[in-house]
Amino acid sequence: MSDEGLVQELKDLREQVLGVSDTLIATADGLLVASDSYEIHAESVAALAAASLGLARRTAGEVAIGGLREVVTRAQSGHLVVYAIGEQALLAVRGDEGLDLDGLHVNSRATVERLAALMSVDLGV
Repeated sequence: MSDEGLVQELKDLREQVLGVSDTLIATADGLLVASDSYEIHAESVAALAAASLGLARRTAGEVAIGGLREVVTRAQSGHLVVYAIGEQALLAVRGDEGLDLDGLHVNSRATVERLAALMSVDLGV
């Protein structure tokens, strides 16, 4: 797996979507894989994003609404969106209050597919 390729995907997503400030990739158990972040402690966010994703997966399973796609946390000054990359990894995106959430969802689908290919992760679709 090319760390440069992963980081480039993260940078491309930040440049394509208005309001994205930080991005990272982590394993499903919270270990940081790659990041394009300047304003957050990436290792801590990786662990928290994995916990958030795990809880959301369990919740989605319990209420039988299908496979989890993303978790969106909206706060007073911005968003943290966590996308599943198969069962083994995740993409976390931090954005400010002006984040183009619709644009992020559209662009992130292709980004997740490319990241999965770079990481040799089965998306199960």
